[in-house]
Amino acid sequence: MPDCLFCQIVAGKIPANVVYEDEHLLAFHDIAPKADTHLLVIPKRHIVNLNDLSDADASLMSHLMLSLPAIARTQNLTGFRTITNTGKEGGQEVFHMHFHILGGDQLPGF
Repeated sequence: MPDCLFCQIVAGKIPANVVYEDEHLLAFHDIAPKADTHLLVIPKRHIVNLNDLSDADASLMSHLMLSLPAIARTQNLTGFRTITNTGKEGGQEVFHMHFHILGGDQLPGF
């Protein structure tokens, strides 16, 4: 998607402070952090959000979910919060599915 910010990061057209990359995922620091450590983990393939997933995405999503703790460990996080926003009403601002990893000092509860 040429207008998608995250697709442009995946393509190397926009720089990012990357902490993890494999053939399916990219993880980088959020430019407007909400915690001491605030990473974004995205699939390299454009998927708008959880509502756009199909059964064909099961392997990708399993890989993504299993990668989240490993990515958090690269930042020395033993405890962290993982969030994804789905749709405008759910607070999604960039319409390329992404997961936030938040950690550092004690995070407030919900």
